[in-house]
Amino acid sequence: MAAAVTIEEQIRAAFDGLTRAERQLASHIQRNYPVAALGSITALARAAEVSSPTVVRLAQKLGYKGYPDLQSSLRAEVEERLISPLAKHDRWAGGVPDTHVLNRFADAVLGNLQATLAQIDHAEFDAVAALMADPGRRVFAMGGRITHAMAVYFVTHMKVIRPGVTLISDMSNAWPPALLDMGPGDILLAFDIRRYENAVLQVVEMAAEQGAEVVLITDPWVSPAAAHARYRFSAQVEVPSGWDSTVAIQVLVETLLASVQGLTWDSTQTRMKRLEELYARSRFFRRGK
Repeated sequence: MAAAVTIEEQIRAAFDGLTRAERQLASHIQRNYPVAALGSITALARAAEVSSPTVVRLAQKLGYKGYPDLQSSLRAEVEERLISPLAKHDRWAGGVPDTHVLNRFADAVLGNLQATLAQIDHAEFDAVAALMADPGRRVFAMGGRITHAMAVYFVTHMKVIRPGVTLISDMSNAWPPALLDMGPGDILLAFDIRRYENAVLQVVEMAAEQGAEVVLITDPWVSPAAAHARYRFSAQVEVPSGWDSTVAIQVLVETLLASVQGLTWDSTQTRMKRLEELYARSRFFRRGK
């Protein structure tokens, strides 16, 4: 089952039709999402430097009866962020259709993939690919307990495409040396899906402070690390399981790799030929009979 549209996505879709004051409020909420809209209407209006009636009007333009109704929906989103694997299983297991798990799971994954690709901004995706294709920038990648595997996969392939690619270990004592070498213009690709990890947030925050361009791949409920990311892609992850699915994330990663490869093909082709020569000399792969 695809996740419901988040309030942040609703704001993005409605943004062009908002008044100047409403856009100012919407931008404030997006920059500080979701915390900004969890307090009182007075606190939100003051922080965004708009009036309380502006808050009410924005909530109504997004389809809510008023600010309390919007907050109720937002609190439900926050609960989704923190949901545990056991609670996830209990939620879906009782009402699953009487079909084979392969069909149910495949339907959910295909729905996730379609929903994910439908909301990707093509210009933003192309901008990230161009950054990663820039030989003057170094590329770093890291993930959390589950998503670290995505970072490993990305780095394994990106190292073939271009030099200057580093995997940040999931061991905390490896962060300072990696951050020591990270500077303005470098790129950090970070993965963080619910339940969000403090480690990812800390590294992303410090990387941004050092001038790195942070690209975050997260879920529809959005990692807190998004506050420090220049680019953010949200992948749908919910499936009939106790764990979230990373299939849509994998597709984003592989598409990004293909895009960068296309932009750097002249130099990448030379690197790949040299790599194959090294594999042949070391007899790394088994030869067919």
